[in-house]
Amino acid sequence: MAMIRLLKPLSYYEQKYGTWAYGFNKLYLMMEKQHNRGQEGAGFATVNLHTKPGAEYMFREKAEGKDAITEIFSRVEPSMAGELFMGHLRYSTTGKSGLKYVHPFLRRNNWRAKNLCLCGNFNMTNIDEIFSLLTQQGQSPRIYGDSYITLELMGHRLDREVERLFNIAKEKGLQGTDITQYIDNHVSIANVLRTTMPHFDGGYVMCGLTGSGELFAIRDPWGIRPAFYYKDEEVMVLASERPVIQTTFGIETDDITELRPGQAIIVHRNGEISLEQILTQQKQSACSFERIYFSRGSDYDIYQERKRLGEQLTHPILKAIDSDVEHTVFSYIPNTAEVAFYGMVDGIRQLYSKVRTEKVVWKDIKLRTFIAEGNERNDLAAHVYDITYGSLHPYKDNLVIIDDSIVRGTTLKESIFKILDRLHPHKIVMVSSSPQIRYPDYYGIDMSRLEELCAFRAAISLIKERGMEKLIADTYRACRNSPLEKNHVCAIYEPFTVEEINHKIIDMLRPKGMSTPIELVFQSIKGLHHACPHHLGDWYFSGDYPTPGGIRMVNQAYANYVENVLKMQL
Repeated sequence: MAMIRLLKPLSYYEQKYGTWAYGFNKLYLMMEKQHNRGQEGAGFATVNLHTKPGAEYMFREKAEGKDAITEIFSRVEPSMAGELFMGHLRYSTTGKSGLKYVHPFLRRNNWRAKNLCLCGNFNMTNIDEIFSLLTQQGQSPRIYGDSYITLELMGHRLDREVERLFNIAKEKGLQGTDITQYIDNHVSIANVLRTTMPHFDGGYVMCGLTGSGELFAIRDPWGIRPAFYYKDEEVMVLASERPVIQTTFGIETDDITELRPGQAIIVHRNGEISLEQILTQQKQSACSFERIYFSRGSDYDIYQERKRLGEQLTHPILKAIDSDVEHTVFSYIPNTAEVAFYGMVDGIRQLYSKVRTEKVVWKDIKLRTFIAEGNERNDLAAHVYDITYGSLHPYKDNLVIIDDSIVRGTTLKESIFKILDRLHPHKIVMVSSSPQIRYPDYYGIDMSRLEELCAFRAAISLIKERGMEKLIADTYRACRNSPLEKNHVCAIYEPFTVEEINHKIIDMLRPKGMSTPIELVFQSIKGLHHACPHHLGDWYFSGDYPTPGGIRMVNQAYANYVENVLKMQL
């Protein structure tokens, strides 16, 4: 997401920068700089503080497709010029698509202060409870989804805030438009947030605009999702990623501040900026997967962290190739693993002067397999990558390939291993700069079902091979009987070492007819924390979910797996 609040009159920017579209130009650049993960939709909203009744003051545009940013900004016209700007790029984590799922979401009303527009980077884990809360209050939400439910709950609290101010204005003897002005000038978004956000469990940065000119963003109390802001005399800006602000406004890393967990930044109608601690900060659980994969690698800290993730794997890699660096080619699977690759090579070069690197794998076409389902994912995965023929000596050279993560294993089985085998390497060492992904994510990354994770499938397979089915049943009962006590799914992995699960993953992912030896090397959780010391959210790897909703959902996911996939009668 991206937000801009102009702090000077609109005429100031036109005179200084020569265009009425200064805010739009900056918002466009911020959104394009975050267009790095195959987003399928985009939208923006603006508010003009000085329109008269009868004229539009709150604008929103949304579009789907790879050209969505270009499309929505092609609709911009001078009448939309305003002081408040908010933009969002949608990257689906659910598989759902359609214009109605594209942010921002808008709630209309004839009172300016009751108009609310929201966008965010979030997944809520307790949407059932929030839906029940709304219906018990007499509301009837039109759509069942966390974005709409959040909008309705916050909108309801905004209505109450406006009504509170209306009563105060009446007590002061104000009438007519004087009441409206009093409300517009005194809306307390902090009140709205304090009565809304404690109801939510999940990872989020929630951003919003009101028709009366309030702008805000709030971060979840665990700090799961990231947000950064910058302010000077002309603007206040906020974005999901720090380099976006640096590039757009030509500033240094130290000029930008990270929003603290549970904290909100609020820009009031009059332009005053305040930081409010809305929720008590909880255990620091900033998402490590943001650092490994999701965020832009051009951030200074993320770049260094990804290099460390690669370098820390030096000794396990050397063990896997029997230290035969002379007959080994090092490469990576594009593109997010490139920085970890540089770190890996630096680590090897500290011990060996001559290291052979090649670009062995190419992403041939831009196909998104991340949210495709079932056979569709397999069909797409088989055609995503191609190889550089002649990049190693057949039957003689080892091939070390680093990726940022191994989630489902679909692409490895259906594409990568098949095409690498055409090069006839002596051995393939598949390296992951992250640990084994053992658990789903419920805070915004697309890893929602246990049975999709190759590490989980491997553990279940080992349990069956060793006649330990009682463990499956006992874990199921624990998940059903005490879903909030703890993450009971951890018990599935306890009998096995990382190496045992690695071997089983290889058995599962090896394509039929492939004889080339394969070895997996994963980052350790300890190594992850050493590389990313300020981002300790590791629930996908450790099962340590920071919120009750995450614990409940992983236990529910396991119960669903046993009932619907294994179809066991317990």
